[in-house]
Amino acid sequence: MKKTSEKTANKPLIFLTNDDGVNAKGLRMLIETLRQEARLLVVAPEQAQSGMGHAITLTRPLYLKKVTDEPGLSVYACNGTPVDCVKIAFDCMMLGKEMPSLVVSGINHGSNSAINVLYSGTMGAAIEGGFYDIPSIGFSLLDHDEDADFSAALSYVRPIIERAMNSDALGRPLCLNVNVPNLPADRIKGIKACRQNRGFWREEFERRQDPRGQDYYWLTGYFHNTEPGAQDTDEWALDHGYVSIVPIQVDLTNYRQLERMKRWEDDRRPATANRPVSDNRQVLPKK
Repeated sequence: MKKTSEKTANKPLIFLTNDDGVNAKGLRMLIETLRQEARLLVVAPEQAQSGMGHAITLTRPLYLKKVTDEPGLSVYACNGTPVDCVKIAFDCMMLGKEMPSLVVSGINHGSNSAINVLYSGTMGAAIEGGFYDIPSIGFSLLDHDEDADFSAALSYVRPIIERAMNSDALGRPLCLNVNVPNLPADRIKGIKACRQNRGFWREEFERRQDPRGQDYYWLTGYFHNTEPGAQDTDEWALDHGYVSIVPIQVDLTNYRQLERMKRWEDDRRPATANRPVSDNRQVLPKK
């Protein structure tokens, strides 16, 4: 980042990335919104990386290309995934230097509510930022249009960021999944802190043929909401005109099942000739 004035140097440092690519409108609008409030370091994929989740690159080298270098703003394009962008920024570019006060990923073109959080490159990057004990937020707008109107979403970006940067009481790591309905600002009812909706995608593959007669497939599908009546979820909030905020954690342990599995520990010795085998235990036949 180029030498900055004393006034600029006193601003907080925020790290930005996304999964729609360094030239995506959502990222550009985020930069314009935050540039007056903070110093920005941006490392984003050089091409769209939607659906990459928490993928990292292991089979080819990563490259960085400087896109913008101005006082208070440095933008780099990376040929890797969104998580690659976070890792190379924190473990290389900023190693031993000033760490950011906040990580922001987005603004994504399309929803990352419910189970989408597992597939999302936007949220993969935000979660990775949380691993460094830095508050991290993924912003998404429910509009896939490349020229989507982000004005309503941007009106919520600053207040949510301010709260996240003053959120010591919530503890660390802190990672927020923020989704904004595709509505005019005056029709959005406000913010709802909620939980992730339970559900799953049912994929449908559209088969086509190329000019040589070779089959190829396009992935389509639909989201199946397994709790449509629940009123404390992100899907409900979005369907009813609210901005949804879900605090995300990485621990995928099913604690209910874990408690039941504890009884397995009481019977972990192998069966022997002097130890009868219960009727419901399978024993491998002797060779």
